[in-house]
Amino acid sequence: MDYIVLDIEFNGRKFASELPMEVIEIGAVRLNNALEQTGEFSALIKPVYFAKLNSFIKKKTGIPQADIDKASRFPKVIREFMSWLQESENPLLITWGGEDMKRIVLDTRMHKIDDAYWLSIYSFDLLKGYLKCKQLTNDVSVEAALQELGIPATGSAHRALDDARMTAEIFKSVFGELDFEQRKQYKDVFSNAKERRIVKNAIRSMHAQRTTPTWELFVTQFGKDKPMLQDPRKVAELQVYFEEEAAKPPKPITRKPKPPADAGEADAQSDASAQGDAAERSDTSESISAGERGNALEPGSTGEPGDALVPGSTGEPGDALVPGSAGERADASESSNADASADAREDVAQPGSADQRGDAAE
Repeated sequence: MDYIVLDIEFNGRKFASELPMEVIEIGAVRLNNALEQTGEFSALIKPVYFAKLNSFIKKKTGIPQADIDKASRFPKVIREFMSWLQESENPLLITWGGEDMKRIVLDTRMHKIDDAYWLSIYSFDLLKGYLKCKQLTNDVSVEAALQELGIPATGSAHRALDDARMTAEIFKSVFGELDFEQRKQYKDVFSNAKERRIVKNAIRSMHAQRTTPTWELFVTQFGKDKPMLQDPRKVAELQVYFEEEAAKPPKPITRKPKPPADAGEADAQSDASAQGDAAERSDTSESISAGERGNALEPGSTGEPGDALVPGSTGEPGDALVPGSAGERADASESSNADASADAREDVAQPGSADQRGDAAE
């Protein structure tokens, strides 16, 4: 079996549009059974829509507009890529998240190309595998994973071939810890990472309020007026996801213990307190002595006592209120800057690379 580590770049944008985002670059690395690199694939693609790259994508990827202008269209590049893939008898695609396969399938359909090959080939989501073996809950980017593993980053981030090479290094580093039973064939997904994160956070909120999570409660309290509940395909998909997440035992909220005071600081506080007590006793003693002198009988007095002493303030400082932490994070999953990863990527109008996932390891 050969392992094909795949990465794509697409022409994301910050502005809303009904026109589709398209793949603008494909990069892949071939590894054999011994995890030795035996080949590479790289190609730019000229998109049909927004063929002039917006400033964000040009800055993010560093792809020159002139290179896009002279690039081939998707149908030609995808045929070349499929021919390259078929040089391996039984390839397994390795991706960082699920966005790469999704984008290829969507562009294949947009160009009215048969998608049977992409629906039959198996892929393995290395992001999910990495999160599982490292016991993480929030998505992480390729760069963050490299740093955690102590692997130096090389090349240019957000260029498909360079990202594929770096992802291959992560793959080789954690290969022995991966569960390849989790490989799968492509399946259409109508919801995106942000919508699934809303569901997961709502369940956590219900648990925190000691309320039994129900789909009906989610719809009325958390999903009201949300566009995601207007699409029946998304509703059906998110309801299944809700039931799966609600069935999991809630994770306890852990708070970091308050660090003990420094020994020198504690001694200083103790000395200050002792000095304060001594000063208070001295002030009280002087007040009483003065009062006793004021109460002495004057010559010719009837012997009535003088004015009663007015008690002085104790001078005890009030304890300062320590505000409680309200910033406990809801997502020990999901979130990160990891969470990115990579984020992370969503099927919304978000720019960037398929290696920056918003797509949390579900």
